[in-house]
Amino acid sequence: MLVRDILSSCTEERKIPFSFEFFPPKTEKGWQTLYETISQLVELNPAYVSVTYGAGGTTRENTHNLVSRISRQTGLTVAAHLTCEGSVANEVEAILDAYDQEGICNILALKGDVPAELKQGSSGRSDFSYAADLVSFIKKKKQHFGVGVAGFAEGHPGMPNRLKEIDFLKAKVDAGADYIVTQLFFDNRDFYDFRERCEMAGIKVPIIAGIMPVSTRAGMARMADLAAGVRFPVRLLKSIARADDDEGVTKVGIQYATEQISDLLNYKVAGVHLYTLNNSRSSLEICHNLGLAKFSVKSV
Repeated sequence: MLVRDILSSCTEERKIPFSFEFFPPKTEKGWQTLYETISQLVELNPAYVSVTYGAGGTTRENTHNLVSRISRQTGLTVAAHLTCEGSVANEVEAILDAYDQEGICNILALKGDVPAELKQGSSGRSDFSYAADLVSFIKKKKQHFGVGVAGFAEGHPGMPNRLKEIDFLKAKVDAGADYIVTQLFFDNRDFYDFRERCEMAGIKVPIIAGIMPVSTRAGMARMADLAAGVRFPVRLLKSIARADDDEGVTKVGIQYATEQISDLLNYKVAGVHLYTLNNSRSSLEICHNLGLAKFSVKSV
């Protein structure tokens, strides 16, 4: 099923769709943890799940294998990430053909991070300058595919001009994107402002809120590095500072995300996408805190 149809169905039934993101691990232990996580979270009946894509081919084969395994063994709708950086047209077309043969027809089209070898002066190239180019290519080659794109509630770190930022986002939607998933954020006011600016620009597709609960201090530091420009509200920082250890930080992160999502539900968010970091605990406890037996819930 296409993600866009799931979102449309949830809107008609006045439900809020929840989804999860996973990534291909680098170790055998990591794979074991991931499979345990998936088996636990699938019981929550997520609207769909997504799988990230490694830069420069580092985890691309693992992404395909993981997407295929989740789809085959769980029956869940899976959105596979594809990125512009380091991608050439014939390789992307082959990837799309492989997914199509397996009945996997949802793609999250992203600009992506610059591969390490390109940062070091490699002659590698990409046939796609912007995510809008990748969206257009996918829709041209596979008209029946559904395509999602990224949005940045706090502003794109590589685009200080926020007026042009919305123009680039609209270009992705005009190219055929069906929905938007935001980068992580911790202040809902940023999301609401972003949503209203999208409305002003004529962007009418669903905007899904991306939420990543803080779990450790080290994890928060990595989060700040990977999601350049992410803002940590002082209320969250003070709560984390009071925690005695990482167990305390995890509990703070779960509570904060619970309150954040509850507010989003009250303000009719189109969906919530949880960045799980391949661990089920936070998502399971957030679900419990919200009083939900399953993640596809009626709006309040």
